[in-house]
Amino acid sequence: MGKAECISYDEQQLPYIDLGSAQIRMEKDAAPVWALKKAQDELREVDGVKEQAIKDLRALIQNEKYLNLPLDDEYMMMFLRPTHYYPESALKRLKNFYHMKLKYGIACENIIPSKLRNVFEANILNLLPQRDQHGRRLLVLEAGKKWKPSQVPLVDLFRGIQLTVLGSMVEPYSQICGAVVIIDMEGLPLSHITQFTPSFAAMLLDYIQECICMRLKAVHIVNNSYIFNMLFAIFKPFIREKLRKRIFFHGKDYKSLISHIEASALPPKYGGSATWELPPGKLLGEFFECYAKDYELADSYGYTEGYKMKK
Repeated sequence: MGKAECISYDEQQLPYIDLGSAQIRMEKDAAPVWALKKAQDELREVDGVKEQAIKDLRALIQNEKYLNLPLDDEYMMMFLRPTHYYPESALKRLKNFYHMKLKYGIACENIIPSKLRNVFEANILNLLPQRDQHGRRLLVLEAGKKWKPSQVPLVDLFRGIQLTVLGSMVEPYSQICGAVVIIDMEGLPLSHITQFTPSFAAMLLDYIQECICMRLKAVHIVNNSYIFNMLFAIFKPFIREKLRKRIFFHGKDYKSLISHIEASALPPKYGGSATWELPPGKLLGEFFECYAKDYELADSYGYTEGYKMKK
């Protein structure tokens, strides 16, 4: 089957991209039974603990005079699941998440699909249709020669990543099982290195280590070159051990990659056996634009005027 060319809609009028042997869609329904069991075993999502944590987090948020957020159970669980149902930890992560706008300005504002069409049209950010063998969402970022900073400034690329992560954050399945990121650095030009300034690296690490409300289970870097390895070595001291242990370098050894991610979930390009072909980036962007109202609403949340962040 060739590449998908348009958005399809199911009986509930929910959008998806039909790839023949797989589909790209937002999975907002309840997670499968085995994943809910995983939540009980790993995340303390059990009767009594769950209800009390939701109640306590809601009260903590209501105590925050300048924090404008929804208070429904589903929203509470979006932050409680990654923090194992500890309300204080969830509040801390939630506050860090919304501090991003205040700390980094334009890099964390307008996380809305229509504002990031250039990112998707560049075909450098992909959401794979299948999860891995552990139920984790798979995101692919092509940041080597395929990325043209003149068309997609680094700040837009970062915003595109945030948009994709936001889409996964609302999925109960992803809240429980987490996500895996594959970064393809094929043909990274020396000129691109200057884009990765210390201030950008600090912001990215802050986002990943302190703010992201998603269980980031692994980062797999493929086609990494000597240039990239040197760049990584510079910033490695600032990466905490927990994240450092989840970063894997594979070079061009895709057998190494599929020892972590089952081949059926990966395209042949990365040594996989999937029969689907990824859609054009423009179509993926249009898919996210089907949820424009949700993204606009999410972008309106956070700290209200008058709030001053403590240094």
